[in-house]
Amino acid sequence: MTTQWKRRAAGLLSGMRRPRMGRRLVSLALSVAAMGLCVAVFDRIGMGTDPCSCMNLGFSRLLGIPFGTWQLLLNALLLLVVIRFDPGRIGAGTVANMVFVGYIAEFFMVVFDRFPALSAMTLPVRLAVFVPTMALFLLAASIYMVVDLGVAPYDGVPQIIAAHTRHMSFRAVRMCWDVGVMTLGFLLGSTVGLTTVVTGFCLGPAIAAVGERVKGFYEGE
Repeated sequence: MTTQWKRRAAGLLSGMRRPRMGRRLVSLALSVAAMGLCVAVFDRIGMGTDPCSCMNLGFSRLLGIPFGTWQLLLNALLLLVVIRFDPGRIGAGTVANMVFVGYIAEFFMVVFDRFPALSAMTLPVRLAVFVPTMALFLLAASIYMVVDLGVAPYDGVPQIIAAHTRHMSFRAVRMCWDVGVMTLGFLLGSTVGLTTVVTGFCLGPAIAAVGERVKGFYEGE
């Protein structure tokens, strides 16, 4: 094994070793399930989704591939980029996000479709559903990041780009990444709405706020 591949293997292992793994894994499972549920709710109430789901829903409908399967395929391709340039970002959270969020969302979409009344909700009712769903999504996404068990390939790629770019901050790179993905999703026929805007502007502050409050729960031996 070459020195380069040894470094990559060490990076992969470092992304999977953290203190209090039991707590982290339980929190990871709950946050991934909650994010999948929220994506399904956002899609069915017609207020848009987060940029990544926006694009993936567009490709899924265009190609006739189930949403969960398409999301898995795309993340698998992006994972190759992360392995090549920064394998230390990979962990259990990487696999959980790329494999399960899409399929969980797809499952709940099918469940919701069994209740036609949901598609006939008035705007006030949709807003009433949107607010707690957004709160849950922001909390779940924040916990997912705070447990520090690796990032989704979609999130890892802009981090790598920022690390190799001298003239742009990570915030600028991430904004360009999300806007580009969101635009592609819109061109593919996906809804860009309130969810897309709120996740774009509020996810970063939410992660910081939640991380400050729960950091100690996941640290120590």
